[in-house]
Amino acid sequence: MLKKLLFLTLSVVTVLSLFSTGCQLIKTTRTPGTGGTLNLYGIDPTTLDPAVGAEATSIEYILQLFSGLVKLDANLDPVKDIAESWDVSNDGRTYTFHLRQDVKFHSGRAVKAQDFKYSWERACNPATGSATAATYLGDIVGVKEMLTGQARQISGVQVINDHTLAVNIITPKNYFLFKLTYPVAFVVDEQSVRSGREWWRTPNGTGPFYLKEWTTGKQLVLEKNSDYYGKIASLDRVVFHLLAGLPMNLYETGNIDVAEVSYIYIDRITDPAGPFHDQLIITPELSFYYIGINTKTPPFNDPVVRRAFVMAVDKKKVVSLVFQDTLQKADGIVPPGIDGHNKSIEAPPFDPSGAKAMIQQSKYGDVTNLPEITLTTAGEGGAVAGWLQAVVYQWQQNLGVKVKIRQLEPSRYYYALAEEKDQLFDLGWIADYPHPQNFLEVLFATGSDINYGEYSNPEVDMLLQKAGVEIDHGKSIKLYQQAEQILVHDTACIPLWFGKNYTLVKPYVKGYRPNPLGFVLFNEVSLQR
Repeated sequence: MLKKLLFLTLSVVTVLSLFSTGCQLIKTTRTPGTGGTLNLYGIDPTTLDPAVGAEATSIEYILQLFSGLVKLDANLDPVKDIAESWDVSNDGRTYTFHLRQDVKFHSGRAVKAQDFKYSWERACNPATGSATAATYLGDIVGVKEMLTGQARQISGVQVINDHTLAVNIITPKNYFLFKLTYPVAFVVDEQSVRSGREWWRTPNGTGPFYLKEWTTGKQLVLEKNSDYYGKIASLDRVVFHLLAGLPMNLYETGNIDVAEVSYIYIDRITDPAGPFHDQLIITPELSFYYIGINTKTPPFNDPVVRRAFVMAVDKKKVVSLVFQDTLQKADGIVPPGIDGHNKSIEAPPFDPSGAKAMIQQSKYGDVTNLPEITLTTAGEGGAVAGWLQAVVYQWQQNLGVKVKIRQLEPSRYYYALAEEKDQLFDLGWIADYPHPQNFLEVLFATGSDINYGEYSNPEVDMLLQKAGVEIDHGKSIKLYQQAEQILVHDTACIPLWFGKNYTLVKPYVKGYRPNPLGFVLFNEVSLQR
């Protein structure tokens, strides 16, 4: 999934924090109750519609409100959720899911197999505008026909009875169950959807929490769902204080119980003699940050020019000076922690002289012949992320190329990027599931909805297809690594770094630990004062 908007706007907050002497703090009254209230900093979701949500800010909320047939466990393996079991045919093409009979929407109506068929067909209806349905449901027979308006139903989904759903896929895929853990596969209530265009502002989900209150720009409150079919939350509620100030300040003053920490505070929070050292949780994040390249537009339709721009960036220096080594430099695409991560991948080195030579070898011959280059990023008011300024500065110093920056509003960046991107753009991608397919195929396969750079390579597509159907795990991984090596050599993007999460958690908050996807399920959290 696309990284939280917080990351893209974080440097704006950071800059403000460096120059401000204080901020107006919003005091909150802790509501008494058996489980208490967890107070967090938050940003307004762009949407709470599981079929439409595509970035981590929105999905953070969606995961608490909705659920699907399967979910990821603590080891990030797909396990039962609303489906209590399933059978797979001998040819690996038919999955028969057996649903629990005690699952209810927040309204109290029982969830049935037909609700899943409706939810998936709605997600694949072109009128819904889902940017993720093709990626995560596209293996199902009949989905492509619905997405292109050639059919009104998904032929590969059959309701056997109220609690049995059969799903036929085009070709056996070793990651199919992983895909069904993504929100676009979650169940929604048809009556709720038909209540109005923005039905998701008062959603009727199936998750461990329901939406109690949402005041845009101020507060979003999740209330415990006591009828939840799974582990019922210990917390009474979770209150997100939306854009309420600087998270670090709010945490220090006791206004919030947890804070994601910016790299500018790294010395304070890691100091063994400081007050925060024993409250710091450092967790790996299966994430990849990169500069996307519009490979269909000059000058980046020339792979030689693309390679020159990679060789002109000293990523190690940016990670060290800007992020104070809180991140890991990336040469490849698949992050550490995912089976298939290649420590020995061959990547273009940082070489300013070699970069200039590459431009001379290209059809342009000299940087003065390059067309004007613009990079699209998220932001408002002209404040640009410090790391991005550093990268653009290196292109100017090492290549003699001045890259302009154009901003899109953060709330619409991910949703408008496909149509509004310039020659370059920046993205952060967090794994939806721990599989190399979720990075290599989703981001770079020909025709993938999230392949914003429109990169296309038949050899890469062939390797990814072979890897997805290969039963032998070791052989599958080797095929993925071959595809990744081609992507890096061909400069399908400019890899930057892999992420980590630095989180401060008050001592009385128990069970709060972001998983490698960056999420916390709040029904696993408790307060012990």
